[in-house]
Amino acid sequence: MLFLRVSIIILFVVAAVHAAYAQSLPLYQPSRHEVLNAYKTATRLDSLARNAILKGNVKAHWEPGNKGFWYRNLLAGSSREFWYVEARTGTKTKLTDTTKLVPTKDNGIISGRIKSRWERQRPSDSLSPDKQWIASIRAGNVFLRSAQGVEAVKCTMNGDTTNPYGHIQWSPDSKHLVVFHIFPVAEKPVYYVLSSVDTSSRGILKSHEYAQPGDPFTGYEMFTINVADKKLVKVETEIYNFLGYPWIRWRTNDNNFFTFEKADRGHQRFRIIEVNANTGSARNLIDQQTNTFIYESRIFSWYTAASNEIIWSSEKDGYNHLYLVDAVKGGVKNAITGGNWVVRKVDSIDETKREIWFQASGMNAGEDPYNIHYYRIGFDGKHLVSLTPDNASHFCTFSPDRKYFIDNYSRPDLPAVTELRRTSDGKLISVLERADISAYLQLGISMPEVFVAKGRDGVTDIWGVVCRPPNFDSTKQYPVIENIYAGPQDAFVPKRFMNYGEMQSMAALGFIVVQCDGMGTANRSKAFHDICWKNLADAGLPDRILWIKALAKKYPYIDTARVGLYGTSAGGQNAAGALLFHPEFYKAAVASCGCHDNRIDKQWWNEQWMGYPVGPHYGEQSNITNAAKLKGALMLMVGEADTNVPPESTLRFASALIKAGKVFDLLVIPGMGHSDGGPYGRLKKRDFFVKHLLGVEPPDRNKEPM
Repeated sequence: MLFLRVSIIILFVVAAVHAAYAQSLPLYQPSRHEVLNAYKTATRLDSLARNAILKGNVKAHWEPGNKGFWYRNLLAGSSREFWYVEARTGTKTKLTDTTKLVPTKDNGIISGRIKSRWERQRPSDSLSPDKQWIASIRAGNVFLRSAQGVEAVKCTMNGDTTNPYGHIQWSPDSKHLVVFHIFPVAEKPVYYVLSSVDTSSRGILKSHEYAQPGDPFTGYEMFTINVADKKLVKVETEIYNFLGYPWIRWRTNDNNFFTFEKADRGHQRFRIIEVNANTGSARNLIDQQTNTFIYESRIFSWYTAASNEIIWSSEKDGYNHLYLVDAVKGGVKNAITGGNWVVRKVDSIDETKREIWFQASGMNAGEDPYNIHYYRIGFDGKHLVSLTPDNASHFCTFSPDRKYFIDNYSRPDLPAVTELRRTSDGKLISVLERADISAYLQLGISMPEVFVAKGRDGVTDIWGVVCRPPNFDSTKQYPVIENIYAGPQDAFVPKRFMNYGEMQSMAALGFIVVQCDGMGTANRSKAFHDICWKNLADAGLPDRILWIKALAKKYPYIDTARVGLYGTSAGGQNAAGALLFHPEFYKAAVASCGCHDNRIDKQWWNEQWMGYPVGPHYGEQSNITNAAKLKGALMLMVGEADTNVPPESTLRFASALIKAGKVFDLLVIPGMGHSDGGPYGRLKKRDFFVKHLLGVEPPDRNKEPM
């Protein structure tokens, strides 16, 4: 007990000393001359760092027979070298005669990439597979005739040009076809004006179709037609009025049955439905429901050719995993993967060996849970093989026969390493290259740091990166700028080596520039992701604030009294929202083409996270509704020709700020689309933070061009 008391006292003393030391550090407040020189340094580094990293990757050109491959390295001064690698041993031979080298097609991650469920072709051919029948649409109805005849039988009676039948899909045996009675809904347009077209003295009005949250969808009522008797049968399922019409998959050994996938509007129910083509009866093979959301675009489904099984991905057990489904009896036969980690992508499926090749993150204890690793596993969930053991994020390409693969791995703080490995067991054959960053380091650029701290629950790790100025002085306190994008569709912190970019370039002006993924973003647990549900205004900001405070606790040179942030699109919404909902912490923000009200933005993205129907929570979380809460310095940027997020989202926010008597900067860029502002906007963003976080007037480029 005495030891515990002493330990607690020591911790309090250390914390107090650390806090006192941090408070004693002078602020980094450069003179205007120093700031002007920093702009010049940043511009110089932008140019010199662009091609300063060499040997960062290997693009293999495999020879016939897969016994070896050649590749090319770009060296300093744009010179080149060529190497031949013997695959079995990894022996490298430098090539002097390159006249006979023939480039090969990019092998990709694995030959024959699996298409996502939304990429697959949805057939609508009118000629039957056996070429004996022709189905056609006339005046909105389905007609069927023999390919050798001229007389057609009318199979539907209530179609017309307003509500036609269409989207014909044949069974492989040509005995049935699926058709849809369509109830079209035209998408409403949104408008914008091109103000600065050289060929016109007037602004040019533009419009395009744009569905917003709550707008109705075209409906598709499903029917089958039996070719033998031309009978129309209604399928016993609801009208399909969300995400278009479905892709039909016929049972391989019995074309009397087919399946289709259905996501209900509101994103809270997903089903794989089987239909009896003769009777129209339907049953659910899979019926997943949730109180929050189902992220349909991440669902993977694969229908085996011969065994009547489905490989299906789901977050039903808290993490995204693969399951083997019985496509005849329905239901899950067994879990293929499981645990507190995430299947990120399926690369290939070998139905003969009953193996799945996939990418995952979070399985390796003690490392960044976002790191991508490659694996192979059996349909039965056994015989898991890890192909990429190193603590890093991996990108693999395979030989055409898949006996070998090239593993290129790195971290933000680890330059790329490229290895040749054996596919059967992942064994290392040879190290092909290590990235050469010597010229990069000679520029004085600080390497980024991977930093982790606890989130709002005190348990969950929040991961991010830190970029410091070149040759920064650790005895002074620097302002912080956060690069924010909290869109729930993914995670956004770099996990591979960070070639020089905007974060390092902004740091060169005298800032600590950071980025982290707060709760509500993807690629972690379902609970981590669910924070965003009907809660986009949250943006993970409570986690981000704690993360920056933890960074300051470790490093006294972090000034948490001068914190700004910038973002684009959803990040623009997040950046502005930080000044509305957390002005006690964030003091300056640059918001580019932000979705400032989720009712104004695109339907498919916003209903996925904010839900349907559109309820009061949409308005309650709107930046426009909350404009009067603004504190701190805000710059809004938008391109007048933005077709992704309507420009009026920013302009309505500006109007609400004006009505509330708020002061802010607004930059509308003529002719520009969905963007962070382009070169001019990025320049203004830097000037804004120099003025509001460093307290120095930026360059007057009309007098002192940089």
